[in-house]
Amino acid sequence: MVTKQEIHALLKRANIQPNATVLIHTSMRKIGQAEDGCDGLIDGFISYLKDGLFLVPTHTWDIFHQENPIYDVKRSLTCIGALPNVAVMRKDGVRSMHPTHSITAFGKRASEYVQGEEKATTPCPVDGAWARLYAENAVVLLLGVGLERNTYIHAVDEMLDIPNRLVEKAKTITVTDYQGNTTQISFRGHAGTVSEYFPNFKQAFETLGALSYDTLGNA
Repeated sequence: MVTKQEIHALLKRANIQPNATVLIHTSMRKIGQAEDGCDGLIDGFISYLKDGLFLVPTHTWDIFHQENPIYDVKRSLTCIGALPNVAVMRKDGVRSMHPTHSITAFGKRASEYVQGEEKATTPCPVDGAWARLYAENAVVLLLGVGLERNTYIHAVDEMLDIPNRLVEKAKTITVTDYQGNTTQISFRGHAGTVSEYFPNFKQAFETLGALSYDTLGNA
C-alpha cells in the first residue's frame, strides 16, 4: 500500500524540493492500493510540497465533441480517471476555468497559477497554465502512464505553432464560473490524436537527461 512516507521518499530521491512545482498524470489502477485512496495520494504530495505547487490535470476535453458543450468549473467531472475526479471536489484546491484542459492547483500560489484560463481559446495556449510549466521549471510525474498522457507536449506544439494540431473551425463552449455566471467562448480543439505519437520522444528525452525513472506502488 502506498503511504505518505513513500510519496515523500520518491520526491526526495528525485531531488524535488518542497518549493517545486509538480504536476502528475496518474493511473490508480496501475499504482495499486494507496492509504486513504486518491485523497491520501493527493495529501501525500501536498504535505511534501508545502512551499510549492501541486497540480492535477482535470480535463473535460470530451465535451468539445458534444452538440452544446458546457463546462462548469464546480460540477463538471473529468474524463481522465479517478484521482482527477477526486481532486476537483476537494475544497483545498483551485480549479482553472479552462473549458477542456483545466488544472486543479494546490498550494499557496494555487489561485495565482490558474488565473486567466477563462480566456483560453485553444487547449494549451502560450500564455496559459500548461505553457507556464516551462517558466516554473516544473516536474511532470507520469505515475503508471506513458508519454502519451503528457499534456505538456501539446503546450510545446502551441508554443512552436506546429501546423495541423488544431481544428480550423472554432466551436462555442459555455463556461460557468465559481459564482454561477456563464460566458461563451469560441474554442478550437485538437485535430486528431497526435498524443499517441508522444512516446516517440522517449529516446531524445533520455539522451537529454529530461526523463528519469522510479517506482511508486506497482507503477
